[in-house]
Amino acid sequence: MLENKLGIDNPIELAKEEEKITKIRALELFENNKLGEFEVGTFKGLSEIHKYLFSDVYDFAGKLRTENISKNNFRFASSMYLKEALKKIDNMPQSNFDEIIEKYVEMNIAHPFREGNGRSTRIWLDMILKKEIGKVVDWSKVDKQDYLLAMERSPIKNTEIKFLLQNALTNKINDREVYMKGIDASYNYEGYNLYKTEELENNKN
Repeated sequence: MLENKLGIDNPIELAKEEEKITKIRALELFENNKLGEFEVGTFKGLSEIHKYLFSDVYDFAGKLRTENISKNNFRFASSMYLKEALKKIDNMPQSNFDEIIEKYVEMNIAHPFREGNGRSTRIWLDMILKKEIGKVVDWSKVDKQDYLLAMERSPIKNTEIKFLLQNALTNKINDREVYMKGIDASYNYEGYNLYKTEELENNKN
């Protein structure tokens, strides 16, 4: 159970509120062109995305984790070496699709935040793809189990995740529907599927 700004001590309730709040923030990133203000392809840019999404929920939003974390028996980069790893990732090339996905895989291995890494890093990835090759991933076309398995294997072999994402690329880089469906798919990979971004948008208006 993560400490949070909402004063919630029930993990189910926290997940519900986190999904709603951060999806609204993700929508604002697109609506207000906030993404255009962030650095592309750096940890600084990723931390700005993370802070924007999660600052209403967690004190650690945008901040480097100090804990060691793991998932499904995979241990992410040690917190002791995280700064060094992130400097190397910042300097990785990103001039074509293969290089961009390789950089994305390394950032996933780093997992720099206490929580919310996947959701933030997929937005970060799309920013790089958009800038460098004029495309983004249509995440609604990427099957959840295929994606999770490919990412699990990616530290050893990244061919699978490259193939999966290559086949889901679209040149609709400024399309609202592609973005909103993408946020829903991205959240669903992490088990957050209570709200549709489109419904949250309608409730806002």
